[in-house]
This record gives sequence, C-alpha cells and structure tokens, in this order.
Amino acid sequence: MAVKPYIGAVKLTGELSPDSYLAELPVIRHLMRNKQLELTRPVTFFVGENGTGKSTLLEAIAVAYGFNPEGGTKNFNFSTEDSHSELWQSLTLVKRGYASDGFFLRAESFYNVASNIDQMDRGPSLGGRLVDSYGGVSLHHRSHGESFLALVQNRFGGHGVYLLDEPEAALSPTRQLTLLAQINELVKRDSQFIIATHSPILMAYPGAEILEFSGDGIRSAAYRETEHYQITRRFLENPERVLRYLLSE
Repeated sequence: MAVKPYIGAVKLTGELSPDSYLAELPVIRHLMRNKQLELTRPVTFFVGENGTGKSTLLEAIAVAYGFNPEGGTKNFNFSTEDSHSELWQSLTLVKRGYASDGFFLRAESFYNVASNIDQMDRGPSLGGRLVDSYGGVSLHHRSHGESFLALVQNRFGGHGVYLLDEPEAALSPTRQLTLLAQINELVKRDSQFIIATHSPILMAYPGAEILEFSGDGIRSAAYRETEHYQITRRFLENPERVLRYLLSE
C-alpha cells in the first residue's frame, strides 16, 4: 500500500465561535491541543461512540475539500437543508497531490443525491445522461444497498478522494465485504478513503489506519483493540450470555 494520501493532514487554523457547541466536542479539543491530525495511509477509519465528533469532522473535511455538504461530487451544489457546521471554515487541509476524482457519500442524505441526479437528467444537457455514470438506472429504482454499491462500482473511477460517512447503514454483511473488495481495487488505482464507520467488518481492511474517537480525544488503535471489535466478538462468541446479562431485571 504505497499510495500517498492526497489529504495528508487536517489542521485547525481558524477561531471557532465562543458559543459554538463544536468547542465541546472531544475531536475539537484534540485538534486544539495537537494542532493537526495526520492521515498517513490510503484508508483511514474514524471510529468511536456517537457524539464524539467523527462525522462532524468528516463532513468538515469534505466541505473544506470542496464537496457539497449533503454529498456528491464537487459539481453538486444542491441544498435541501443548511445543517452542516461551520467547522470547515476553521480547517486547513494539507494536500499532497492532485486527485482527478472524488465523492462525498453521506448515508443520511443519499436520497437527496439520487434525487438531484434524476433532476439534472430531466433538464437540458450537452452531454449524455448523468445517471449513466451511476450504472444507467436511477438510484431510486434500486434498493438502498444496491444504490450504494452501484455508486461505488460505477461512479468511483480511481485516482480520487472518497469520503464515506457510515456506508454500512444500507449494506448487509455480505455487501460490506463487497464494498471492501471495491475499496481495495480503488486503492490499487491510487485512491484515498476516509471513512466514518461503526462496522467491524469494514474496519478490518488490511493496513488501514484506525483513529478511535473518545471523550479523551483521538488515538490510533489496532483493529482488535477497538471497542467495536471487542464488543462484537464477545457477543458472537456467546450471545445468550450477553443477552441474559443485558436483559435481566
């Protein structure tokens, strides 16, 4: 895995509003203390409990890089709700190369991306249909999981920066393995992935950097050290015991 990351580091260089909730997030306190977060590998996972700021940071990186806040490529400019934070204005991305492709995938707003693709294809165009770059069929005419994979398999062309926020939300365990294989093929084609996830299947990708977000900040973690792996392993080894403990009165 000799691919050099296009985004090599994330720096907090601007001032946050004094009354902003962002200053209370562990990830922001970490950036304030350490000045930057280095991204040294082609695949980086942001993992951790809800509320630790991993999706907030991923979104800010995406917007700072030029992606639409609700997802898509740099050419998408639709907006259904202005809900993203101002954190991106305080970030500086250390870029170490030019990526010819890229996409920001947000599970929660993927419906809006699919709708925007259909809307643009209904309008005047000097080229072919946009949907042809996504498998030739409206993403709304596929299941949620099928549309996710159609996006990765057809639209992601390599030599790109791909930011994925909880892509496992629509994928069965088998389809998560399919996604891992697609990620690997794209890494071979000089791509960088930054993925916020809760999936112990996805974060098993060989050689990935796992950054675990917690109340103490951010730390690099080995796969089997992560809470996600340990809880999942304990449950699968003896689900009856875990459930007896969890559900006992």
